[in-house]
Amino acid sequence: MDVTRAATVLAGNWLGSSTVPSRGLYPHQWSWDSAFIAFGLRHLAPERARRELLTLFSAQWRDGRVPHILFNPDTPPEAYFPGPGFWRAGRTSGLIQPPVHARAVLAVHEAEPDREFLATLYPKLRAWHEYLLGSRDAGGRGLAAIVHPWESGMDNSPAWDGPLAHVTPSTGFVRRDLAHGTAADRPSDEDYGRYVRLAADYRDSGYRDFGEFVVEDPGFNALLADAELALATIADELALPAAAARHRESAARVAKALQETLWDNGFFFARDVRTGALTPQHTCAGLLPLVLPDLAVAPALLATATGPRFGLGRVHGVPSYDLTAPDFDPARYWRGPSWANVGWLLHRGLLGHGEHALADRLREDLLTTAAATDFAEYCDPLTGEGHGTRSFSWTAALTVDLLAQPA
Repeated sequence: MDVTRAATVLAGNWLGSSTVPSRGLYPHQWSWDSAFIAFGLRHLAPERARRELLTLFSAQWRDGRVPHILFNPDTPPEAYFPGPGFWRAGRTSGLIQPPVHARAVLAVHEAEPDREFLATLYPKLRAWHEYLLGSRDAGGRGLAAIVHPWESGMDNSPAWDGPLAHVTPSTGFVRRDLAHGTAADRPSDEDYGRYVRLAADYRDSGYRDFGEFVVEDPGFNALLADAELALATIADELALPAAAARHRESAARVAKALQETLWDNGFFFARDVRTGALTPQHTCAGLLPLVLPDLAVAPALLATATGPRFGLGRVHGVPSYDLTAPDFDPARYWRGPSWANVGWLLHRGLLGHGEHALADRLREDLLTTAAATDFAEYCDPLTGEGHGTRSFSWTAALTVDLLAQPA
């Protein structure tokens, strides 16, 4: 594939200081989207990549959290729900998303070294991680908990069905997403009502952690451990050896807690902190610990990844949910389809664990599928058919990054 097509998508979604995931469905800046977008922009326009991340962190809260949406003031309020009026938090939402930012900041610096950029964002990244490792440790086990499914980045994963079951859905709101996507590809009205109820309750509590939904997610925490490793390298670059050592120790503690708390029978599962129970669903979040080096259970996890549940290397991308589950849905948002960001993360993990042939197959499939689907938001893992919106920014950006890597 020629990188020009992907670059055109990113140029079309650029607002001047940040990139929207898509012009219609997602007309604002999203937190982990911007980090993935920066991985691609660093090859095309490093200044834009730096601006992307600096803009996001300009909205950081005093408690250290990085909000999951930074609203574009030029976008009409009715274009997206829930918009800024719902959250009552100024120009942001009150939720968060997975902490992939430190790794993105480091990658952008490595593409075009800029010590001032690192020095500006290092204390912000440190405060962000301190919030997650401190205020969000609901279970006291050294893992960060999410308080809403949207915080996982995998919005309506089947892993949330159990923890959400006792939440009474909100009604009377207008879903804006259905104007831009097929209803069969999107969360159900009942699920969306539960998301709105949780968000409204969190807002009305003054964004006080914790409420009815408190979950330790293996994907979120694997990315947190990886982010601490990236932050250690950033601290090394800034000649802060003591800080670098602390970040590496922190990464090791999270990785240890992840394995001790969420690993069971060859897989990492989410844990409902309120009940103490592991959720039974095999979702792609349980594969993300493969991004971590020195993962003792990597061989067993790889066996699950390449087995019948995920079919890695034999299907398109990385299915978001167990292919053998009776409620697997190849088209509905995070309940089966493959996403480029998960495939990109697993590609990184496979390389880190020496699985070069499998990584090469995954890379080739990700590139082929992105081109064939016009950079779709997600795709059917069995047929490769695109679903969701098209010209999706992180699909384009991660395509650029994969193309920049040696074949």
